[in-house]
Amino acid sequence: MKITVIGIDLAKNVFQIHGVDEQGKTVLKKKLKRDQLAAFLSICLPA
Repeated sequence: MKITVIGIDLAKNVFQIHGVDEQGKTVLKKKLKRDQLAAFLSICLPA
């Protein structure tokens, strides 16, 4: 699974994460609390 685009629906306490691959197929749907977002993105995004 290679995610090429990540979309984030910003809210006060809960964020909806949506990831798609090169063909535009949904490969990730996730609901994260505010304190989980930074840890999740540090894992998903290369340094």
